[in-house]
Amino acid sequence: MFTGIVEELGEVVGVTPTAQDSALVAVRGPLVTSDARHGDSIAVNGVCLTVVDVDGGVFTADVMGETLRRSALGALRAGDRVNLERAAALGSRLGGHLVQGHVDGVGEVLAREPAERWETVRFRLPATLSRYVVEKGSITVDGVSLTVAEVGPDWFAVGLIPTTLSLTTLGARAVGDSVNLEMDVLAKYVERLLGARAADGAGPTVELPGVAAPGPVR
Repeated sequence: MFTGIVEELGEVVGVTPTAQDSALVAVRGPLVTSDARHGDSIAVNGVCLTVVDVDGGVFTADVMGETLRRSALGALRAGDRVNLERAAALGSRLGGHLVQGHVDGVGEVLAREPAERWETVRFRLPATLSRYVVEKGSITVDGVSLTVAEVGPDWFAVGLIPTTLSLTTLGARAVGDSVNLEMDVLAKYVERLLGARAADGAGPTVELPGVAAPGPVR
């Protein structure tokens, strides 16, 4: 589990195919590798990867075909900068929101609108994911926890502060670039629960704790 607060900008050292649909990715990240061990989790552009080895500030991770197909990691090349975050520790502050590191789909940068102190960036997202995005809700873009400023039928916009622009890959993403998207997991669970209630004939009624359900109308 992660928080969407990027700890450092890493650099891809190499991508080595290990089979027809998998690869071994090596990433340089002095901070995130300072206490990393085999089996630890590190989010790379929002994708939770398992550390295979650590050597001199570089960690390697296996990336299977499903991950390469469902995320933008398949396009990584040596020299690319990536957002890195270690798994959250119990008892630490939750600065962003609950992020699983399980990418739901790939989006695209549609437009950038610079302002004096921040920048508004608009992203296209798959139509199947648009129902999970709400104004002022949370979304993860390339591993960065962001607040949604505007929502359209197949797009959303966020405001990026100077810190985000300078310390994450989002400051350099150009129009047309692909980004990894993870929806708020709470929205997906709510949809699943309400869908199950509707299928059972109970309807989408939600009962709040301590609030009595209304009785029959006489």
